Amino acid sequence: MLTAGTAMAVNLMLRSRPAAVIGFGGYPTLPPLFAARLFGIPSIIHDSNAVMGRANRLLSKKVDAIATSLPGVLDRVPDLAKKTITTGTPMRPAILAAAAVPYSAPDLTAPFRLLVVGGSQGARIMADIVPPAIEKLEPSLWSRLILTQQVREEDMPRVRAIYDQLKIKTELAPFFSDLPARLASSHLVISRSGAGTVAELGAIGRPSILVPLPGALDQDQHANAGVLADAGGAIRIPQSEFTPLRLASEISALAGEPARLNEMARDARKVGRLDAADQLADLVMKVAKI
Repeated sequence: MLTAGTAMAVNLMLRSRPAAVIGFGGYPTLPPLFAARLFGIPSIIHDSNAVMGRANRLLSKKVDAIATSLPGVLDRVPDLAKKTITTGTPMRPAILAAAAVPYSAPDLTAPFRLLVVGGSQGARIMADIVPPAIEKLEPSLWSRLILTQQVREEDMPRVRAIYDQLKIKTELAPFFSDLPARLASSHLVISRSGAGTVAELGAIGRPSILVPLPGALDQDQHANAGVLADAGGAIRIPQSEFTPLRLASEISALAGEPARLNEMARDARKVGRLDAADQLADLVMKVAKI
């Protein structure tokens, strides 16, 4: 398939004569980038994770420039670091709008907005762990909670039953189309740590508890969460340690420390880049010599 794809890419290069070719990772990136190299066309790769993906690693020595979403990805590889720039991840307009919403942690009597999301691969563990963790919180915190959680349809009855019993104010759904706005209105986010999620948490500047998806060959989610955690904007909990007791302890501590939440929000924002689209466009123009 890669051989056939390269042949198609060569034909495409002959027809369109591009000024530059930019790849964003994954095996479909390989044929057009190989073809670009054959024709001497300037090329760039962009990697959104804190650990470079395998296709991008294969291409990294052959391209003219490397753009990364997160800092420090290639710091330990001097030859590649010299042609690497951290541009960030280009953000959709809804994220840019959400980033304009200031963060202010609630005092110890005000409502506390908790958002729980996990994506298609992560929602089950959130349904298993978050409700029993909420049960372990002090009743005084139950009355403050406004909980929004992504829940699969098959998990909905058991999750809703627990929250109804505790009289927690909740909004449960399998999918939220307005997630950027919900991120902006939240005081704390519990989530997996995919590249897009980490970039958006940084751009908007929201404190988070991140549970990396285990089992990935390159442990990219673990590394992604580490960027925010090292900056002070998140707490990273390996799934093996993600228990109701541990989660309840973290939520209780954060809900009781507004100053810490405000500091985490500021630290997360330092990782985010709102000008990523401009930065990436500038890099393309420079490499293409346009």
